[in-house]
Amino acid sequence: MCEHEHHHENSYVIPRIAAALILFACGFWFKPLFLVSYLLAGGDVLFKALRNIIKGQIFDENFLMGLATIGAICIKEYPEAVMVMILYQIGEYFQHRAVEKSRHSITKLMDIRPDYANLNGEKVSPKSVKIGDIIAVKTGEKIPLDGVVIEGEASVDCSALTGESVPVRVKSGDNVISGCINLDGVLQIKVTKEFGESTVSRILELVEHASSKKAKAENFITKFAKYYTPAVVVMAVIIAFVPPLIMHTGFTAWFQRALTFLVISCPCALVISVPLSFFAGIGGASKEGILIKGSSYIETLSKPSVVVFDKTGTLTKGVFKVTEIVSENPNLLKFAAFAESASSHPIAAAIKKEYGKEIPPQNNIREIAGSGVEAVIDGKKILAGNARFAGTKPVNKAGTVVYVSIDGEFAGYIVISDEIKEDAPFAVSALKKMGITTEMLSGDTYKTAVSVQQTLGLDKVYAELLPEDKVNKLEELITNSSGSVIFAGDGINDAPVLTRADIGIAMGGLGSDAAIEAADVVIMDDKPSKVVTAIKISKRTMNIVKENIAFALGVKVLFLILGGFGFITMWGAVFADVGVALIAILNALRAIKRIK
Repeated sequence: MCEHEHHHENSYVIPRIAAALILFACGFWFKPLFLVSYLLAGGDVLFKALRNIIKGQIFDENFLMGLATIGAICIKEYPEAVMVMILYQIGEYFQHRAVEKSRHSITKLMDIRPDYANLNGEKVSPKSVKIGDIIAVKTGEKIPLDGVVIEGEASVDCSALTGESVPVRVKSGDNVISGCINLDGVLQIKVTKEFGESTVSRILELVEHASSKKAKAENFITKFAKYYTPAVVVMAVIIAFVPPLIMHTGFTAWFQRALTFLVISCPCALVISVPLSFFAGIGGASKEGILIKGSSYIETLSKPSVVVFDKTGTLTKGVFKVTEIVSENPNLLKFAAFAESASSHPIAAAIKKEYGKEIPPQNNIREIAGSGVEAVIDGKKILAGNARFAGTKPVNKAGTVVYVSIDGEFAGYIVISDEIKEDAPFAVSALKKMGITTEMLSGDTYKTAVSVQQTLGLDKVYAELLPEDKVNKLEELITNSSGSVIFAGDGINDAPVLTRADIGIAMGGLGSDAAIEAADVVIMDDKPSKVVTAIKISKRTMNIVKENIAFALGVKVLFLILGGFGFITMWGAVFADVGVALIAILNALRAIKRIK
């Protein structure tokens, strides 16, 4: 089944095989029925062989089967010729079902293409909706285009994109992406991207073009089949004619062996199972919310020696949070929040969020450039800012420290840090257990970078780097590395590094055009543990590819030798060919299963 042309034929394959079997049985009483059975079972094989010969594509499996069975008819081995075709068609049917099942399961994973959009009370094609239009998304409908919620609140299921089964709650002001399903409520969404540029379109384009970037193993199989089939035909001719001439023995027995040799030699197990293994691996990754842009990246991803992380937005959340309050005054946080209430700075926002209560309007607030803020709260003079401004000495803390004084007396300090992601420690630990070195590149201060290193157990960190410094450091790592170097970043300002790495992995790819363009692998959520999952999927896929190549070649060589010496009949040869192909296909489908 090296050619997948059975889509429309599949509905009548079983009746055709059944009719051929009945005619085959009747052929033992009336021999012309063998020929009718043969044409019924193998007519399409002969037709394809003839058509391909006209096209100049002589040596394929149809040619081998046709040549072997016509040869059997020539020496009046009618039952063998017919049964070879019948068994071949049965094998083809089961192979086709297995491949189609795998393709269906993978396609179903990416069943995110929206059918319509609700615009002005009418269902229209998403392609006709323009930026700025307001669309409605009702319960159970797919969000057809990227946009921002302007009215309504709902839970949305993004599992087809991220692999995350827990629904996300969205409300007015939140960004939403196409491909997610509205589970409850009605949303009014202002469109921010046309359909061709929407997340769902970009993802589908990636999946559809993934097969164009072939791995070395796939290219090897393509070249192998090109030379292998003509070689076995030549060997079959040698088996048929040389031994009888040298040993002066009967021609028929050696001719039968040559025909058996041709049947065994069909390279379908390799030609189908290797690309299918990569296809299933890409499908298995998409189940986890990981988009791999081609099988060549699976191959590189399977043999890493170093994984380099960006810090902000990759190992950390990129969101400031109060991580420590040091004071004997229980109202320190309140005074700091009130003093910072007029500021929109991320540090001020983190303090106000930690306070968590409504802050009444404050009038007596003055911002001192480069120092902090001065305010009068509940009759007390509050200073919040740097150490000198608050009249104290700085403390050695990883993160930003806001010092607070009350009525001229230093009262304590608040530490604001970029919070480490929950599964970052697991990701680093799992990579180290796999024997992979973990490193981090950061533009942040050395003190902050070392703090993250100590928390996560990273092997090395490089801090205070500009974007060009990151590229230079990565090139140095690639030069000194024995395996592939993987870089994982948030995809927003890491495009040069993502492009330079052996494998660039963009985190949080939802809605990020830069990530999807620059990276080789896109992780649709922001979990660094998915880097581990991507590597495990790639390693498993490559193991399956190697197993199939070794198994198929090993069995073929063994049976070719046995067939050449006459130990296997043509019937046995078909069982060998079909059996090896089916086992290889079933093994390939393991690549689609979730990693535990």
